[in-house]
Amino acid sequence: MDGTPTGGGQRAASITLDGIGKRYPDGTVAVDELSLDIAAGELVVLIGPSGCGKSTVLRMVNRLVEPTAGRILLDDSDVTRVDPVRLRRRIGYVIQNVGLFPHQTVAANVGTVPGLLGWTRERTRQRVGELLELVGLDPARYGRRYPHELSGGQRQRVGVARALAADPVVLLMDEPFSAVDPIARTRLQEEFLRLQAEVRKTIVLVTHDLDEAVRLGDRIAVLSQGGRLEQYDTPAVLLGAPATPFVREFVGADRGIRRLVVTPVTRDVVEPMPGTGHQHLPTVPLGGSAYDALAVMLTSAADRVAVLDDDRPVGVLTRAGLLDLGRPGG
Repeated sequence: MDGTPTGGGQRAASITLDGIGKRYPDGTVAVDELSLDIAAGELVVLIGPSGCGKSTVLRMVNRLVEPTAGRILLDDSDVTRVDPVRLRRRIGYVIQNVGLFPHQTVAANVGTVPGLLGWTRERTRQRVGELLELVGLDPARYGRRYPHELSGGQRQRVGVARALAADPVVLLMDEPFSAVDPIARTRLQEEFLRLQAEVRKTIVLVTHDLDEAVRLGDRIAVLSQGGRLEQYDTPAVLLGAPATPFVREFVGADRGIRRLVVTPVTRDVVEPMPGTGHQHLPTVPLGGSAYDALAVMLTSAADRVAVLDDDRPVGVLTRAGLLDLGRPGG
């Protein structure tokens, strides 16, 4: 989150939303004076009910929607004062249905922005190959295919590769995984987390899925109608300490279980190993999620698991102790 170069390319940029608003001529207020600070290299999720303005906020960042109030800064540069076409070439954009050009090959789709920027054919070819490998698609196998020859998950991967092609300083993602089936969606989320760990882009992601927000986000911004910011926190704080009645209702009564997803199993939550040892207990790794530990307990019908650090037992985690972690203040 320090704005270091990603893979030798451009630095990730911080984003500052300073009182931005969008009011339409008929008086409708889509977003009213929203302020957010997003650190370079951070993944922030915008979430809220339909019509809360989260997609409008995203589109104001790359000026597909022009704000009617406030400022939007990439690092210290006000995006409303630069040419919108040049701005969009610095910002990757991924949408729900991908928007690939159907009559172009996968390689041509990924190379769209480099071509607009005047890159040489060889430089573009190399970049396309690197990115297809990065998103888990073999360039030799998939580069010459057309979008209709791919699965939904594969098309979404191509969309991410295309958005990253010119090494953008910011990546905007609007419901990027919602059009694929649940199994493919989980795999895409796992691949995306792996990808972000490698490229460390500044990412703003819109979703309506709280589980996805908790799984992917470094921080989550919960918006209510009119783009009003209800809470902006890490997933663990959001689930453990909802700041307003709106957030409490939005995250739901089962927020304790969701909180286990972002709660690691650490040494300070395990109990001493019983004298009988751990040979007959199911095991979980130190540092793994409390949610995974609960899943192991449920599938093995056990009330405790042995916690291992590099195959060495460090103690046991009981079901009662684990559920305490999901409660506020746990």
